[in-house]
Order: sequence, then C-alpha cells, then structure tokens
Amino acid sequence: MPKANRLVATSTGVMQRRRQRMDGKPECVPLLPHEIATRQSDLGVLDYSALAVRGADLAALDPLERERLRQMIGRFQGDRALAGLSDDELDGALGLTTVVEGQARPTVAGLLLIGREPALRQNLPTHEVAFQVLDGTDVKVNEFFRTPLLRTFERVEEMFLARVEERELQFGLFRVPVPTLDREVFREALVNALTHRDYTRIGAVHVQWNRDDLVISNPGGFVEGITLRNLLVAPPRPRNPALADAFKRIGLAERTGRGVDKIFAGMLRYGHPRPDYGRSDATTVVVRLDHTTADLPFLQMIIEEEGRTGTPLPVDALVALAQIREERRASTAQIAEAIQRDEAAARKVVERLVEAGIVEAHGNTRARTYTLSAKTYRQLDAKAEYIRQAGFDVEQQEQMVVSYARKHGSVRRSDVMELCRISGKQATRLLGKLVADGHLVMSGARKTAAYAPANAQKKRGN
Repeated sequence: MPKANRLVATSTGVMQRRRQRMDGKPECVPLLPHEIATRQSDLGVLDYSALAVRGADLAALDPLERERLRQMIGRFQGDRALAGLSDDELDGALGLTTVVEGQARPTVAGLLLIGREPALRQNLPTHEVAFQVLDGTDVKVNEFFRTPLLRTFERVEEMFLARVEERELQFGLFRVPVPTLDREVFREALVNALTHRDYTRIGAVHVQWNRDDLVISNPGGFVEGITLRNLLVAPPRPRNPALADAFKRIGLAERTGRGVDKIFAGMLRYGHPRPDYGRSDATTVVVRLDHTTADLPFLQMIIEEEGRTGTPLPVDALVALAQIREERRASTAQIAEAIQRDEAAARKVVERLVEAGIVEAHGNTRARTYTLSAKTYRQLDAKAEYIRQAGFDVEQQEQMVVSYARKHGSVRRSDVMELCRISGKQATRLLGKLVADGHLVMSGARKTAAYAPANAQKKRGN
C-alpha cells in the first residue's frame, strides 16, 4: 500500500501514528490534537509560519525591527525590489502579514522576524535560541534568546565570530584568510535551524561551541522525503516555506534553497571532515561541524585548481575528494554512495578529477579504484603515503617479485598479491610477463604453480 501524503483516520475517527519503542520495535499510538500541526508540517501540507497569529494585531510588530530588516536587506544584498516599498507593502511582500476578515494580521513568520518581544513570548512561547560555549563538562557561556529572529541572528553571529580564529595563506600576491570555521557555513547552518525548526514543539535551537566542533540542533526532524541518504540531492523542502522565503529575500539564506550544498562545500574546501548529521532523529535535526585546524596545503591545492579552471569546484567533486582522502583508496560504488548519486554520475565526477591530475585511477573499468595522485600527495607533503596507497609502477613490481623469488627460491601468485598490493588477475598477468621475458620459470599446475628464478633453473640443469 502506498504511503499517504496526508493525515488519515479510521471510519470511527481514530487517528494514530507510528513510533519506536525503547527496544527499537515499532508501535502505533494515538495522534493527539497538538501533534496534528507537526505532522502536517512534516508532510508538507501545512505552512505553519504563514498562518495568522490569533489574537495579535499589527501593534505586535516592532517598527525598530522592521528598520533592522531593511538594513539587513542592503547589507546582505537581498531582493532589491523590496527597497522602495512602504512598510505595509514590505510586510505583505515578505509574508509578514496576511488579511483575515478584511483586517491585516501578523503571521507567525512576521511575529518571529519583527515582532515585539512581549508579543513573541505570549503568542509563540516555543521560540527560543541558546548559544553555549562548553569546555568538556564546564559551561563557559550559556545565553538564551527569545528576541525576534533577526536580532537573535545578529547577536548569535557576533558571539560566534568572537571565537573564530583566523590565519592567512599567502597565495602569489594575495593573502587568503583561513578561519577555523567559515562564516558562510555557520550562517547557512544557523538559518537552516531557524527556518526548519518545528515552532509547534517546545524546545530551543541550540548552538554549542565545543573545543573541537560546533553543534547546531533544532526541534523537529527532517520533513517527509528527506533522509541522511539524500540530503545532497533531494529538492528543497523547508518546513516553514514562508519564513524560509523571507530569509532568502532578505539575503540571509542561499537563494536556490541549496544551503546544505554550501555547508558541505564550505567545510570540505578547507580540508575539514564532512558535516555530520548522524545524530539526527525523528524529533531533532543535529549537525556537527568540525572546527579543528584547517588543512592549508589542501586549501591551496583547491584554490590553484579553481584558479586554473576559473570556476569553484562543485560540491560533488569536493565530497568525492573527501571520500578518497578518508578511505585512502575508494571504489566507484563508495564514491557514488558518498555523493548520493548513481555510479554513472560518480564516474563522471571522479574522472574529471583524474583529468585535472588530482586523482589517479587504478585497475580496469569494473574494478577501478581511485587514490589521490602523486602530484596531490606532493602538494600535501605526503609522498610516502602515495607509495603506500597507489602502490608501485610495473617496473618496480617486476623488480620486487624477482628479488623475492631469488631470496626465497620461488614465489607464488598469493605472494605477489600481498607483496605488490594488487588483485589476483593483475598478479597472474605480472607473473606471465616475467615468465615470457625469461626472468621466471613456472612449475606445477596453474592454481598451485610456483615461479623460480630462471638462472636458478639453469644452474640445476647443468
């Protein structure tokens, strides 16, 4: 039976939802009235942020916050069409107000963005943002905000920037700033948490600065259709479309709705690990961003490649590079899983990296694997690592096999596979070549064959 894309009930009006028990097994429980809005938001059939706030009028909107909004549109290069609008026109264009029974009323998005603080506390008590600085179990900073989102955004960003350290990379005549965590990455991650959180649930958006990472979490899991396996390829599906659209037009969010791509690209180009969403569950989205020291040689390599092509490396290429760096040697299937696309798409991505000289391919088409190239390892100052991962060239392999046979009297296929780190077929071809060239002599059946040095066989014959 296909999954329903809306709420369903029995003929007697019973509504249920599935959840996991403590032992991991599923069970059905009643869907309570206060959970209906959350479920509708999950399914994408309700935009809670576009609803009028019952009991609130236009006096709940703060003119000072509206002026802040105008200034942010200019500062962040937002939608220029908003610049010349009157207050009423601006509110309507951004979805901050809606008409109910002939009267303009603030929407949830309007109250969140430019509402007065008392009105926010009264009408949206679930809204809260926390900024915490933790050193192990010690809490250094623990600030909670229930102010309008734009003011909160500015304050939290200030606290974040105060903790970011920055170095410089000399690149030709230019100096490139290298922060411990990219400002654009932080901004996109925070905006995602603010716009995708479930405002019908009690709980705060938490921004936690730890010794080695930044963790941002928000109430409300991924919306229907979004999973950890398709984060990079799923079309944008904000939980609160009206609020998300306002953030985009103000200039605070990625305008195509691909903020996740920006987060991944901003982390990977500095040599940081990929953003980790693994702690997310059905009720919370959690992203962990590593802010340990950036990899300067890797960043320099990326900048050089982007300078050569005149375009930024796409996020798929950066993810593929990260997969190869982590695994040391990665197959097409592993890269496809990492970029969340099929193997044909993965092959195109990685072959472009091969053409650029960043990556090397090993083996035939089906069993092909990829490592970073010798040039890349030189740039990363890891030449020995290249030899360990890429293996040896054919001439080196031949010398190693012949030397092994002379030292031990003979060599078998399994010995060659282990010695040269190659597959069984490659070992068979290598041994066959050495026999044909007169360096080795085969004795015994194929599966149990032993290969002795040719000069040793001649001596025995004499």
